[in-house]
Amino acid sequence: MTYCITPLYCRPWTLNGISPRLIESHYENHYGGAIRRLNALTAEIDALDPSAVSPSVIQRLKRDELSLLNSTLLHELYFASLGGDGRSVPAPVADALERSFGSVARWRAEFTAMAQALSSESGWVVLSHLPRDGGLTHHIARDSTESVAGAIPILALDMYEHAYQLEFGANADAYIAAFMRNIDWPAVQARLQDAMNVPPPRRLEQKEFADVPALAPEELRELLDSGSPVQVIDARPRHYATRASDMMRAAVWRDPERVEEWIGELSKDTPVVVFCVYGFHIGCQTAATLRKAGFDARYLSGGHYAWKAIGGPTKLFE
Repeated sequence: MTYCITPLYCRPWTLNGISPRLIESHYENHYGGAIRRLNALTAEIDALDPSAVSPSVIQRLKRDELSLLNSTLLHELYFASLGGDGRSVPAPVADALERSFGSVARWRAEFTAMAQALSSESGWVVLSHLPRDGGLTHHIARDSTESVAGAIPILALDMYEHAYQLEFGANADAYIAAFMRNIDWPAVQARLQDAMNVPPPRRLEQKEFADVPALAPEELRELLDSGSPVQVIDARPRHYATRASDMMRAAVWRDPERVEEWIGELSKDTPVVVFCVYGFHIGCQTAATLRKAGFDARYLSGGHYAWKAIGGPTKLFE
């Protein structure tokens, strides 16, 4: 499968003590880099003939895939955790923390201590809801292979030696074959149905622009790669654009505050894609203005940095 970039959930310019520059670099290079490497690795795995390569190769590739997959999921959760007043815990969240940890203060102290414990190392500190128990837990993941964020398992095979050595000795192949013969598929199906009823993580919703259609960066790249006609407008504000060093290769910059001056340059027979820095107000507002004027216009979800995060081609800002 192909994994798609998730637009920034937080608005970087609103953060207290965290600069947009830090968020931009983190999002583009670390999160975007993980998405690109994950897709490249997934394509490599899909092209393999499992019977023609050694088990050690499969093990290495799947280990790396797990690490990259978790890295993307945890980064998305990290960005979605920013943007509010951390001092004010809503009552429903406070009640849940009190039920699981005794008090909000106790949870905060433990969570902080866990983060401090990683200050000279690396890893994640994660607060999670366990659907099975209806409660909260938090844990340290010293690398990205220790968990799959948000996963609800429906089938598991224990390959620790304690699961088979007493009866099968070192003959792991016989143990695996026996396991495959004894899978309870109706039970697996039931768990799958239950898991499918769990809603996915809530996505960014911009209610004020609900009537303005969006286009994902991956969709725009497919249009451009296929040679389909499309007019791409870089509508980053002038105060931002004057400091920018790069822009989308296929785009033309236009001042969003002067739409009436350049709107006549566009063709109503060709779709228009408009983007700003992150995919919030300016891109949406400009696309809405063009749609009111009769253009088939969409805004680019995630904006300039989502395009860069998927490795979309850029050029020096003109």
